[in-house]
Amino acid sequence: MKKIIALLLACMMVFGLTACGNKPAESTPAESTPAESTPAETTPEDIALTVWGPQAEIGENNDGWLPEWCEKFNEAHPEWNITFTYEVCGEGDAGNNVTKDPAAAGDIYFFANDQLGTLLQANAIARLGGDTLAAVEADNTAELIGTVSKDGAVYGVPFTTNTWFMYYDKSVFSEEDVKSLDKMLEVAGEKGVKVSFPLTTGWYFGSFYAANGGTFFGDGTDASKGIQFGGEAGEAVTNYLVDLVKNPNFMNDAGGAGMSGLADGTVKAYFSGTWDAANVKEALGDNWAATVPPCITINGEQKQLLSFGGSKAIAVNPNAEHPQAAAALAAFLASPEAQLSHFEFNGTAPVSTSLMADNADIAANVAVKTAVDTVGTSSIMQPSLPEMGAYWGSAEAMANAIYNGEVTHDNAAEKTESFNKDLNNTGL
Repeated sequence: MKKIIALLLACMMVFGLTACGNKPAESTPAESTPAESTPAETTPEDIALTVWGPQAEIGENNDGWLPEWCEKFNEAHPEWNITFTYEVCGEGDAGNNVTKDPAAAGDIYFFANDQLGTLLQANAIARLGGDTLAAVEADNTAELIGTVSKDGAVYGVPFTTNTWFMYYDKSVFSEEDVKSLDKMLEVAGEKGVKVSFPLTTGWYFGSFYAANGGTFFGDGTDASKGIQFGGEAGEAVTNYLVDLVKNPNFMNDAGGAGMSGLADGTVKAYFSGTWDAANVKEALGDNWAATVPPCITINGEQKQLLSFGGSKAIAVNPNAEHPQAAAALAAFLASPEAQLSHFEFNGTAPVSTSLMADNADIAANVAVKTAVDTVGTSSIMQPSLPEMGAYWGSAEAMANAIYNGEVTHDNAAEKTESFNKDLNNTGL
């Protein structure tokens, strides 16, 4: 019996030692070492991005708004280690510069929306998709998205409006006066001041013909319909302009004459955009004000001047070596936070609907509000068709001919028809 009990105790001891020896294999994850629970850190990918933008945004020594926000983007994306190269190309020059050699152009670049057709024709602009497209659609008005769209596809990330309106001295002109350009000219004569308008600049000149029913490619998108500034309606506008340039209270704004007049007090109404807000405010002080373009009187009827309404946007080059990073950067530079910073940097008017809704100071800003009102009520979409290329030279030639007295009431009909023909001589 003693031998049997001793044998049983020995077996129990062996079993207990074996069980204790198996314990480490049953450890829980909480007991694992940090090396076992933390995934290995991802090494950032070294990439290079070339950014084309206006000189004012880049700065003289890469110390402007654009490099600052590109570096913020780099910091926000640890998956990349980005080396940026900056080259100067203004929004208005993208159509010419990018299309010369799209493969050698910036991975992203700034452009004015009227150049979209030219950029598409050269296969120099990428269609947006994914998160970048979602960001555009979520934070912009349908009208603004339309300025960078073609056949249902979106090709740019808008960051500001691109339109013009009227600044004025509210101690000289009343809110009723500024509804009519003709009334303003009367008041200006009484006060011994002038109304300045950049008549010989094509971007402004067409507003008079558009006011009296002139059209750009139908709704702005049908090339087959051409530009229609002719007929009796066009002739009536030409006759109006013949009289306008002879009015002693009118001044053509060329070579900075309008802003100089504001500064010395001889000009009390001035046509420009949000980019000039700070200069106008400095010139007019507490009396500065802004409103949509006024009406003109054609054959006894009030006709609303219609400025071009468009946008400035950021494009992604389809030849970019790192398209994902380039598209993400484009969206980042037009994010609500970046637009707020851009506005604080140089007064660039935001277009972000969420920013406008959340920031009372921006929503109440006179220039920003007027730009939005102008695009919504007193503008036509600036066409982006390649055929629009014939407009600029023809419009400025006609405007200068009127201003210099070469166009008169006697030859207005003939000159108007010749002008309309030139507008549609695209050579395409």
